[in-house]
Amino acid sequence: MYRPKLLKKRLQNNEKVFGSWSVLASAFATEVIAHAGFDFIIIDHEHGCGDLMTLGQQLQAIAPSATAGLVRVPSHDTAYIRRVLDLGAEGVMIPSVNTAEQAKAIVQACYYPNFGSRGAAPGTIRASGFGADAELYAQSAHENTLVICQIETVDGVKNAAEIAAVEGVDMLFVGPYDLSASAGVMGNMNHPELLTMIKNVETVCKNANMPIGSILRPGVSLKEVYDAGYHMISTGSDASRLRDACLNDVARFQASV
Repeated sequence: MYRPKLLKKRLQNNEKVFGSWSVLASAFATEVIAHAGFDFIIIDHEHGCGDLMTLGQQLQAIAPSATAGLVRVPSHDTAYIRRVLDLGAEGVMIPSVNTAEQAKAIVQACYYPNFGSRGAAPGTIRASGFGADAELYAQSAHENTLVICQIETVDGVKNAAEIAAVEGVDMLFVGPYDLSASAGVMGNMNHPELLTMIKNVETVCKNANMPIGSILRPGVSLKEVYDAGYHMISTGSDASRLRDACLNDVARFQASV
């Protein structure tokens, strides 16, 4: 049964949302995170270890919850974007979008004609309940599919205003670590050049009345980023949460003996 989580509409209504990354390709771990109450999970196929089959299982695990399932795809490959959406992802995040031309191609891949050129098979795909809700999915996919362009290079920052102006792009998402690497200051999250570039993207989104997202940088609180105008923050992952819990448990054990 096709029941979109309406994350795109929430962002259009200026709601603040909070989510987690998933890199372990585990349906069980994804299910645990979903039931914890996050607004969304970004299943990472750029740096995570999953494939399309594990993605389908993870989206099945998310389905009973109120959590929206998004996917960061590995690249700008339009065929991969189509398959992710056909599996039932509520939105896609595209890494390293550097130009408006790239953004236009991405938008074309994400939406059905006449607006886009996404291949249409609503009668058979998982997103429509394998055809059970084919007409409903085909009619509502445009308004429910969230398209996020990551700005994480110097060129992306320079062209951020043009990227934001592309019809069909719903959000710019700042990738601070990759952006620091692109600027030649990798890992220095407080470098003035990095902070200036991030501020530039914030200004672009504010002027375009477009939602902006990012991860939570070290030393910066959720309140600070939300007060700065961010709408979507995704921090931590199934791997980091498992690691931190294990380290804390081991430390408590060692302190008690």
